[in-house]
Amino acid sequence: MNDHTFDRRTLLGAGLAAGAAAGIGPVAAAAGQDDESTRRPFALDFAPHFGMFRHHAGDDLVDQLRFAADEGFRAWEDNGMMGRDVATQERVGAALRELGMRMGVFVLDADFGTARYVNGDREARTALQQRCREAIEVAERVGAKWVTVVPGRYDQRLEWDYQTANCIDTLKAMCEVLEPAGLTMVLEPLNARTDHPGQFLTKIAQGYLLCRAVDSPACKILDDLYHQQITEGNLIPNIDRAWSEIAYFQVGDNPGRCEPTTGEIAFERVFAHLRDKGFDGVVGMEHGNSRGGVEGERAVIDAYRSVDPV
Repeated sequence: MNDHTFDRRTLLGAGLAAGAAAGIGPVAAAAGQDDESTRRPFALDFAPHFGMFRHHAGDDLVDQLRFAADEGFRAWEDNGMMGRDVATQERVGAALRELGMRMGVFVLDADFGTARYVNGDREARTALQQRCREAIEVAERVGAKWVTVVPGRYDQRLEWDYQTANCIDTLKAMCEVLEPAGLTMVLEPLNARTDHPGQFLTKIAQGYLLCRAVDSPACKILDDLYHQQITEGNLIPNIDRAWSEIAYFQVGDNPGRCEPTTGEIAFERVFAHLRDKGFDGVVGMEHGNSRGGVEGERAVIDAYRSVDPV
């Protein structure tokens, strides 16, 4: 711990104590005592998630949103939003609107255990359409435009091309529900080497093929650069080749799946490329913090400042 860090933590603690005495929340207290708490907006819409800044903001979800907004973040994502109660969804949605923040993805369906997308199961398609209807209701409460879909495992007993055709038909059935509501599912290719062996969708080119075949604005790609660095690398060329079908990005450095600058990915180059291409969507921060506590949370924010394409 250096002197600068010690002084900052001391001041922050004093600010929190003063805020408690005055009856104001931890975010407001920190903002009143620490000039770093109010920062200019990031050039890209980086989206943290609940829990990432809880040591600064506390456990209350809205306080975490307010802290992030004070730090310059203009978007948010929450994989588990569909599992939250309606009152919480509505409260989060109201806070996002108040703060001028966009809601990024939540998970519509992430099937890691079955091959129901690729084996032609008609009952599964009907169930997934119902899941889409439920996701639309949640999206309306929180103002979401994108939902994550992971299309499950591949079938070891079925030829690959049949699986691809079945997956396309399943996604088309889901689009029949999502497209009229203006909600886009983003298909996430996952790496099979480190985290998710056995999944059907693993590469950006494969996602591109599926989206072109489905041919709907409700079916696009979620390009998670952590997964793709492990699976295939070649990040910027794949971004360019699949650009028309990519609607959303997520990031995490590799190895470790923590904030940028902790691994091997040159995020300053990748983010500058997204800026130069005119990307105006959300970049989800789907990773852990490399260090714990308040200092670790500040390190995450500082890392994004260092790679933000200003």
